[in-house]
Amino acid sequence: MMQVSSKRMLFLATAAAFLAFTIHPLQAEMLDKTKNVGGTAVHYKVVLPTGYDSAKAYPAVMAFGGGPQTMNAVNTVLNRNFQAEAEKRGYIVVAPAAPNDQLFFEDGAQIFPEFLKMMLAEYKIQDSKFHIAGPSNGGIAAFHVAAANPQYFLSVTAFPGYMWEPTPAKLQAISKMCVFMYVGELDEYMWHGEMKKEAEQRRAKGTVARYTVEKGQPHRMDTLAGPNASRLFDGFEETKKGCSK
Repeated sequence: MMQVSSKRMLFLATAAAFLAFTIHPLQAEMLDKTKNVGGTAVHYKVVLPTGYDSAKAYPAVMAFGGGPQTMNAVNTVLNRNFQAEAEKRGYIVVAPAAPNDQLFFEDGAQIFPEFLKMMLAEYKIQDSKFHIAGPSNGGIAAFHVAAANPQYFLSVTAFPGYMWEPTPAKLQAISKMCVFMYVGELDEYMWHGEMKKEAEQRRAKGTVARYTVEKGQPHRMDTLAGPNASRLFDGFEETKKGCSK
């Protein structure tokens, strides 16, 4: 039996690798990154959609974790609520951890808007605007950051969450954004009243604002996690119809 030469074997292996690359689509990516923002180190993760093309503009979400808003919280919120659906629908998700353990509705908010500008310089974002979302402290942070930097956001989604220390100026700042608020029926914390009141105020001003009580759900809602996370992205998509009634 004739033996295949080493050169031919190398050629065949190279050809097979090239063929495999051309047949299989590019996989989605999860990037672990750090940026210096005004002298503060900000650790964050970026989810890029399947087949990501750096020359193409994508819709994007600025996502916050709950609780202490550490990198562990970032990993949790991406795994439960954002990564799989973003990869499938073609969204970029940027999820920063609170710098120096300062929550994003407290001193951690000082990295904005500079961090937003950095993300817009690094990635092509449709209309140069993000959706902003998060659970619990992440939902409170989403409202806080959106109100302070309204020119960068299309919608606010909190599951749960509400405006921290609301003022007429803060509420006016998000008046052109769609607002989506979710709370577990069995949530033991005092979210319900404040969230319902703010949603009613937004609707009275002519803004698309939803307040949804998730039946049988505790604070950490499964009805918006895993395959059910598609509901969050349905809200993002709804903003294409406009956020005024």
